[in-house]
Formats: sequence, C-alpha cells, structure tokens
Amino acid sequence: MKGSSVLYDYKKLFDLTGKKALVVGAGSGIGEAAAHGLAAHGAHVLCGDLNLEAAQKVVGDIKSAGGSAEAIPFDMRDGDAVAKIFEGLPDLDVLVSTPAINVRKQLLDMSEEEFDRVMTLNLKGTFRMIKAAGRIMKERGKGSIIAFASIRALTVEPGQGVYAATKAGVLQMCRTLAAELGPHGVRVNAIGPGVVDTPLTAPIAANKEWYSAYANKSALGRWAKPHEMAGAVVYLASDAGSFATGTLTIVDGGWTAVDGRFMPPL
Repeated sequence: MKGSSVLYDYKKLFDLTGKKALVVGAGSGIGEAAAHGLAAHGAHVLCGDLNLEAAQKVVGDIKSAGGSAEAIPFDMRDGDAVAKIFEGLPDLDVLVSTPAINVRKQLLDMSEEEFDRVMTLNLKGTFRMIKAAGRIMKERGKGSIIAFASIRALTVEPGQGVYAATKAGVLQMCRTLAAELGPHGVRVNAIGPGVVDTPLTAPIAANKEWYSAYANKSALGRWAKPHEMAGAVVYLASDAGSFATGTLTIVDGGWTAVDGRFMPPL
C-alpha cells in the first residue's frame, strides 16, 4: 500500500552509520557532547576546535567507547583556513556549529571593538561554515547543517544585546539557507539551548545567587548538562529529522514557556 508505515525500518531512525560529520567546537561543552552523540550512533566525527589538544582528548574518549573520530585544528575566524578545510571534505554529510563568545555589557557601554569581536566569531564565523558546507551538500543533493543559536535569539536580558543579536542572526541565516537549499535535498536547522553548564557560562555558575536565579527560571528548576543537547543534534542529523528544516529546536527546560520567577500561592 502506498505510504504504508510497515515498509519503513524504524530501527534505523537515528542510525548514522557511514556518515561523516564535522563538529566545530568539539573540544568542550556542547560541541564535545554533540561529537559523542553523533559517534555513538555510527558517524565518523571530525572534531574541530581551536584547542587541538582538547579535541584530541575528545577523539580518544570517542575511540575508547568504540566510535570513530579524528581531530582537526579549526579557527572559524580565519576565512581562508575554513575554506581550505571544507575543500577537503567533499563527502561531508553533517555540520554542527557550536562556538560562541559573549561580552556581558549594557549596549551603551559596549565598545565597537567588543561588538566586532562577538559578531566576527558568532555570526560571521557561522556564516562561513554554513556557506561552505551548504555548497558541498547542494552538490551532493543531501546533508544536514545544524547551527547552535540560543533562547537569546527570542528573549533577552540586560547585558546580552550583542550576543542576542548574533544568535537571532544565526537563526535567520539558517531559515534562509533552509529555504534556498531545500529543493536540493539539504536540511538546515538551528538549536536554541537554555542555560547550559559549559565553560562559556562558568562566570555565572560561580555566582550562587545568579546560578540559582537562572535555575529557577526554567520549569525544571535546574541548568542543563551538555549531554542534554546531544539528542537534538542526533535527531536533526539523522533520518529521524528527515522532514525538519528551517526550524529552531528549543532545548531550554521550559525557560521560554513559563514565567518561573514567582510561584503564585494557589
């Protein structure tokens, strides 16, 4: 029968065997978790990071768990180097872009140098990667591009203006590229984490009051661990997400869904 679900092998929904994935920022945090998640489901993972030693350690951990991976130095701020790396990846199936920086200042106090620094890495760096990967995947007629945005693409707080602008930009670039590459069989999606315990958020975690305020804002009442972002990555990279493109997959513990700052006396 046409369209019968009986003909589909649901056991292979998340199977990435034979796929080649590049994870940028794989040396720590969300990128490290994404690399482990993809490798655990059969992908050969290229672990790209500015800190090559950290990337090599992740590769060692993946191999110890029975996965396949290799480390490559990767600086998304260097356009020529990025282009050269992608020229050597004509068979790329999956790109996962995770790196970002933040300068926490009110907009009136933000210098142009600080603005440029955040924009160059978060927005321009992501642009370079999704453009390069998109060209490869368009030629192949398949592929999945996954870029990490943030809940800050949707909701902000004082001191997050420039960071939030970059994340909103990442989301809109992904949506546009999804529209442009959809006819060529390429999917492009963004992931919007809430507050995750990573090196980027370490200064917040060190402040007990700030840490608790963020934890209490979510419906789950806690921060996320990096491994809790891996499920969304595997879903969007695999056939489980074969009809998902142009999306923002929110993984925020309910942060954007509820007002958790006060519990009414019901």
